[in-house]
Amino acid sequence: MSGFVSFVGSGPGDPELLTLKAVDRLKRADAVLFDDLSSGPILAHARSGADLVGVGKRAGRPSPNQRHVSRLLVEYAQLDQRVVRLKSGDSGLFGRLEEELVALKEAGIPYEIIPGVPSAFAAAAAVGIPLTRRMTARRVQFVTGHDVTGALPQDLNLDALADPFASTVVFMGKRTFPGLARALIAKGLPQDTPAILAEAVSSPDQTLTRSTIAELARTLEQEIGEKPALILYGPFAQS
Repeated sequence: MSGFVSFVGSGPGDPELLTLKAVDRLKRADAVLFDDLSSGPILAHARSGADLVGVGKRAGRPSPNQRHVSRLLVEYAQLDQRVVRLKSGDSGLFGRLEEELVALKEAGIPYEIIPGVPSAFAAAAAVGIPLTRRMTARRVQFVTGHDVTGALPQDLNLDALADPFASTVVFMGKRTFPGLARALIAKGLPQDTPAILAEAVSSPDQTLTRSTIAELARTLEQEIGEKPALILYGPFAQS
């Protein structure tokens, strides 16, 4: 069997943020299994005639389950295909990479992992701020905003997330941030801690909203919208 899978991080959505290696694998792929946020102009780099299969997951929308996606990867590779699994951002950050790696290992299929620009880095760049500040933000932490049920995870380290000297980025957290903000404030994080809602980062629909954790929580209790988003908060998020 000569099938091979390349896990390719497509970055946050701007095709100019693809790596050279990512473009190379797309041009040589027989099949591309892509996330929603990796579609559009990024797929223009795929080889003519390649199978393009959408397998993305978005909150509140019908989407293929993880077992189905893993099975597709295995089946394409067993047909001696060169497969690209195109994931948004970097595939190692909240991208369900582990489940797909396990499926390939069990089937004896070789693979490689090609990193991409994480959406958190792109969001900070779009706002024009560093993720660390020498005297006020010495640590960066990434956290998921929901568990497998879509609820706020119960095992979050709230002491760490309420650290006023940490730069925190919440992935997939618009629905649960009001509850998280209440928990953080109860742990002592000031209500006026700067926060940024970064939606559709690096796309033509990008919006960046500066706020505080308390104000942003109130806003998201009223309306969350459909754009994919990151929430950044901490001393680094101030103007």
